[in-house]
Amino acid sequence: MKGQADTIGIAMRRALLGEIEGTCIIRAKSEKIPHEYSTVVGIQESVHEILMNLKEIVLRSNLYGSRDALICVKGPGYVTAQDILLPPSVEIVDNTQHIASLTEPIDLCIGLQIERNRGYNIKTSNNFQDGSYPIDAVFMPVRNANYSIHSYGNGNEKTRDPISRNMDKRKFNS
Repeated sequence: MKGQADTIGIAMRRALLGEIEGTCIIRAKSEKIPHEYSTVVGIQESVHEILMNLKEIVLRSNLYGSRDALICVKGPGYVTAQDILLPPSVEIVDNTQHIASLTEPIDLCIGLQIERNRGYNIKTSNNFQDGSYPIDAVFMPVRNANYSIHSYGNGNEKTRDPISRNMDKRKFNS
C-alpha cells in the first residue's frame, strides 16, 4: 500500500547497518613500542598511523570469539596485509592494504587480536604500559546503505482508503 515503502526501506537499512556481523582487528600488541603516539627508528609511520592502517584492514571470517594473529617482518621494505599470519578461519579481503614502511633493517613484530561482532566498539582502555593498544573496531561490513522509492505504475491508478470504499458500498446498496 502507499506509504509502506518508506517503512520497509528504513527497516532494511537499519538491518544492513546494525545487525550484520563483521570481523576486524581490535587490539595490537608490541613490547618495543613505548606509547601510541611515539615513533620507532626505522619505521616511516608513527605508531598511531600504523594502528589506523590496521583499523582499515577488511577481514572475512566465520569465527566466534577472539583469535590471535601476528605480523613479523624484517626490513627494509613495505608491510602490507599479506604479511599478517592469520588463523585458518580468517581471510583478508584486500592483501595490498598498506600497514607500514620499514626504512632500515629492523624486525617489526606486532601481535593482533581479531574478533567478530556487530556494530562498533570504541577503545576505552588508556592503560598502554603492557604494550597493548586497543583499536576502535567497526564491525559493520556494510558502511553505507541508502534507498529510494519509485512509482512503478503509469500514474492513472487511484488508491482508495477504507472510508471511500465503505461509502461506495452504501451508495450501491441504496
